[in-house]
Amino acid sequence: MSISERDPATLSMAEQVFMLVPPEQRTDAITEFVSGLPARRREDLVWTWSFWRRPAQTPPASYRTWVIRAGRGFGKTRAGAEWIRRVAETTPDARIALVAASLGEARAVMVEGESGLLAVAPPARLPLFEPSLRRLTWPNGAQATLYSAGEP
Repeated sequence: MSISERDPATLSMAEQVFMLVPPEQRTDAITEFVSGLPARRREDLVWTWSFWRRPAQTPPASYRTWVIRAGRGFGKTRAGAEWIRRVAETTPDARIALVAASLGEARAVMVEGESGLLAVAPPARLPLFEPSLRRLTWPNGAQATLYSAGEP
């Protein structure tokens, strides 16, 4: 299904902007828009999850636990990583548990995966990953520890 066939309420802000331009002009218009931004703004746009996420990927406002029940390709890992990133960056004393079926899975998907915590962090705010301690530490002091559901 193309973007133009989807319910507008399911589109990300980026997709909504994309839809404002006629299909035959989209590539040129987007390239012109992005290249016209100052370098700092272009960099910021890349890391601004609220611009790219779909409404269904928006975390609850004040919950400590969030469950996403969705199929393949929904963006569960990315949405979760971005939520954890926001919590860690805004709460220096945060202590976060990252729980997966195995430690290997937690590391491969949640931390080092293409949508994992290391991939979604801007370079200036990249957490330090200490595999031997199963711990990520953000520059502000927030920490996340990896746990295995099989080895609590």
